[in-house]
Amino acid sequence: MGTSNSRSGQRLAFLDWTRGFAAMIMLQGHVFHSFTSKELRTEGPYTLSQFCGGLTPAVFLFLTGVTLGFLMDSGCRKGLSGWQRTTAALRRAGYLLTIAIAFRFQMWAFAAGQSPWTDIFRVDILNCMALGIAILAPLAIFETKDRIRFAAVSGLAIACAAPVISALNLEWVHPFARHWFVPDPNFFAFFPWASFIAFGLSAGSILRLAGEADLQRVMQWAALAGLGVIFGAQYFSNLPYSVYPNSDFWINSPGLIFIKVGVILLLASFAYLWTTFMNPGWSFVRQLGGTSLLVYWVHTELVYGRWFGFWKESLGVPQTVTLAAFIIALMIALSVARTGWKGGPGFPVWFRQQWSSWRSMTPDQATGD
Repeated sequence: MGTSNSRSGQRLAFLDWTRGFAAMIMLQGHVFHSFTSKELRTEGPYTLSQFCGGLTPAVFLFLTGVTLGFLMDSGCRKGLSGWQRTTAALRRAGYLLTIAIAFRFQMWAFAAGQSPWTDIFRVDILNCMALGIAILAPLAIFETKDRIRFAAVSGLAIACAAPVISALNLEWVHPFARHWFVPDPNFFAFFPWASFIAFGLSAGSILRLAGEADLQRVMQWAALAGLGVIFGAQYFSNLPYSVYPNSDFWINSPGLIFIKVGVILLLASFAYLWTTFMNPGWSFVRQLGGTSLLVYWVHTELVYGRWFGFWKESLGVPQTVTLAAFIIALMIALSVARTGWKGGPGFPVWFRQQWSSWRSMTPDQATGD
């Protein structure tokens, strides 16, 4: 029992750290995107900010796949049937779709006339998570060891199909439906973004099969695999010929997908090293990772909503960096209020404790008064 808890906790530690690091990259990237002056958007700091920020969605989608692998493996260990495991994955997809719709509706409602109603149907990363999990849910019928290769093959197929989907003439499809599947720099379409979920599902299945003594070796191989994937994908991407007649490296190229997967493997390996040997206790990076959905929702409203509208697209680089640091600190405070600091109770738990304490100290009214 203790070994199992420790094992699970360590996995959550380095996965949360990875997610939290991606959240920090996301926060600075969105602040730069929303507030940097237009005249400065061709210079180095802004370009670097947006280049690094492009890794964040891939990390979030990959880790969504990892947790999906944990869910499917737990169903296997509990003796659930293949249909029951598939249904559990579909329920997860339905939950994320509900959150996605609520998120887009809130953003549109708070804009109060400054945002078109069509923004409610914008395909965001939460929509991609929901669709990706729903389509990959049938992989739950397989045993965990078989799911490793089937999920990896699924990720490879999705990534390699992206340029083909882009080349199809799908203008006859309504944009609300087309944006769910056709690669587009403005949306998180199933192709190629869902490939990260599939690769994460494969990685999560490997983690579930790895014993406590084998986990360190698994992460060492993950780091080596990450380096190999990065250099291999870069080499093939730079070849003067391609199997695709028309492919955009930054929108639908399998090479970019594999490079990002390699970077994620390196980042996760470093996170394991850091949380195991360097700082196994509380850290603000892990703190952010544990509440990434809350941080994503709240910061999007702050950064792209009306709250700091007087600074939109008007700040210099030092001012933008200062604002990014402020937003990050604010999100850490929000996360601590939600879950507590170093094991302490978060605000919801504290509020319930105070309410119960107040109710217990209130003297009962005398009968008949």
